[in-house]
Amino acid sequence: MGEGLSLETEGKTDFISREIEVFQTEAEDLARKHKMSPESKKLFNVLILGVSFMFIFTAFQTCGNIAQTVITNLNSTDFHGSGYTSMSIIYGVFSASNLFSPSVVAIVGPQLSMVVSGLFYSLYIAVFIQPSTWSFYTASVFIGIAAAVLWTAQGNCLTVNSDENSIGRNSGVFWALLQSSLFFGNLYIYFAWQGKTYITESDRRTVFIALTVISLVGTVLFFLIRKQEDTKAPGEADATNEIPGDSSSAQNKMTRAVDAFKRSVKLSFTKEILLLSVTTAYTGLELTFFSGVYGTCIGAVNRFGGDEKSLIGLSGIFIGVGEILGGGIFGLLSKNNRFGRNPVVMLGIIIHFIAFYLIFLNMPNDAPIAPMEGTDGVAYMIPSKEVAIFCSFLLGLGDSCFNTQLLSILGFLYSEDSAPAFAIFKFVQSICAAVAYFYSNYFLLQWQLLIMVIVGFFGTITFFAVEWKAAALRARGSEYSSI
Repeated sequence: MGEGLSLETEGKTDFISREIEVFQTEAEDLARKHKMSPESKKLFNVLILGVSFMFIFTAFQTCGNIAQTVITNLNSTDFHGSGYTSMSIIYGVFSASNLFSPSVVAIVGPQLSMVVSGLFYSLYIAVFIQPSTWSFYTASVFIGIAAAVLWTAQGNCLTVNSDENSIGRNSGVFWALLQSSLFFGNLYIYFAWQGKTYITESDRRTVFIALTVISLVGTVLFFLIRKQEDTKAPGEADATNEIPGDSSSAQNKMTRAVDAFKRSVKLSFTKEILLLSVTTAYTGLELTFFSGVYGTCIGAVNRFGGDEKSLIGLSGIFIGVGEILGGGIFGLLSKNNRFGRNPVVMLGIIIHFIAFYLIFLNMPNDAPIAPMEGTDGVAYMIPSKEVAIFCSFLLGLGDSCFNTQLLSILGFLYSEDSAPAFAIFKFVQSICAAVAYFYSNYFLLQWQLLIMVIVGFFGTITFFAVEWKAAALRARGSEYSSI
C-alpha cells in the first residue's frame, strides 16, 4: 500500500516536471518563430516580470488591505490573531531574511527563486480561507522569508534586463504594472462589500479562494521569463541571472553565495547606501500606512454610513490609480532626464505632505485602533468620503514618485552589484514597515502622521545628496558603479 502510494506520488511529480518542461519548450518554440532582438527580449522579460507581480500582488495587497477588517469580523472565539501583528512579523522576518537572500538567488537563480516565493505568497493568502491563529502566524514567518528572496530576485532580473538608457523606463513600466494590482482586487471588494457592515464567513471564503488562485497564476507566469545569455559580458562576476538547470558545480554556487553575502555587508556601510537608507526608511513607513492602516481607518469611521466597508476597496483602487499614473508618467519622462531624479522626489514629498494634512483634518484620531463597532469621533471637519478617497489617490501618487526613483538610482549606481543593493533596499524598507505595523496597534493617527512627516523630510534631503553626487560624477565621465 505504502509502496503504491510512493510510486503514485513519484509519478505525479514526474508528470508535473514534464508539464513544466513542455510549457517552457513551447514558450521557447514560440520565441524562435517570432525571433526577437536582444532589446525586445529584455523588454519582454520586464513586461512578464511586471505582469507576474501584478497577479501576485493583486492577491497579496488586497489581502493586506482588508486583513484587519476581516479579522475583527471573524466569528470565532478560537482565533486571536491581529492583522497588524501579522504584517509586523512579515516585515520583521523579511528584513532579517534580506541578509541571506542574495546568496539564495546566487545559488538557485532568480527565476526559480521567484517561483518558489510565489507559492509561499499563495499559501499565506489561502490561510484566510479557514484561519487559525497558529497557521496565520506561521504563514507570516514563511512569507517574510519568501518576500526577501522574491524582491532580491526581482531587482536582479530588472537590472539584468536593463541598461544605462533603459533602467528609468523599465523601472516605471514595472512599477505601473505592479501597482495595477491595487486596482483589480480592490474593485471586486468595493462591489462585493457594498452596503455591508459585517463580513460573513461566506464573504471571506469567496474572496480569499479567488485571491489564492490569482496569486498562483502570477507564480506560473514567471516560467515565461527568458534566459539572457546574450546580455552577459565576458568575465562578468555577477552570475545571479542564471536560470536553474545550468551545469555549475555546487562549490562554485556556494562561492557565489558567500561572495554575494560579503558584497551585501560591504555595500551596507558605503556613504551612498547609508544616505539612501533614510529615504528607503520613509518608503517603509508610508507603505505600512497606505497598505494597511489607512484602509482600516476608513473602515472604522461610522459617519461614512453603511459604505465604510466598501470604501476600503474604493480607497485601494484610488491608491492603485495614483501608483499606475505615477509609474507610467515617470517611466516615460525618464527618457528626458536632464533634470535628474530630484524633481520627482520633491513632487512626491509635497504630494504626501498635502495628503497627511488632509487626513489629519478628516479622520478621527482613534480610527487606526478603533474596536469592531468602529468610531463616532470627529477630527477637525466632518469626515468626508470624497476627501478620504482623494487622499488615497495622493498617497499612491506620492509613493510612486519615491519608489520609481529609488529603483532607478539603485539599478544605475549598482549595476554590477544589483542583488546585494536591492537586498539592502528591501532590508531597510521592510524593517521600518515592521516597526510601523507594530506601533500601529497602539499609536493614535496624529502620531503616525507626525513620524512620517519627520522621516520623509530628512529622507528627501538625503536622496538629493546622493543624486547630486551621482550627477556630478557622471558629468565628469565617471562610472556610476565607482561610487
